[in-house]
Amino acid sequence: MKKLCEIAGFLLFLWGAAGVVHELTGWFKLWGVVRKLDFLDGYEMYASIVMAVTGLVLMVASDRLGRRT
Repeated sequence: MKKLCEIAGFLLFLWGAAGVVHELTGWFKLWGVVRKLDFLDGYEMYASIVMAVTGLVLMVASDRLGRRT
């Protein structure tokens, strides 16, 4: 379970960071997950930031989960 949370957190962080970089510079066009969602049109930057922060939180939580056991 810990490994699954770490992988999910890393992917969320990676996609979120790529979305932020894409919004700022135009790079990573193929990595942008958020820009493919039509209902987030105009809010891509905010959604990418939230996705990156959620990924970080998930990785920290999985690390703390691993310390208990």
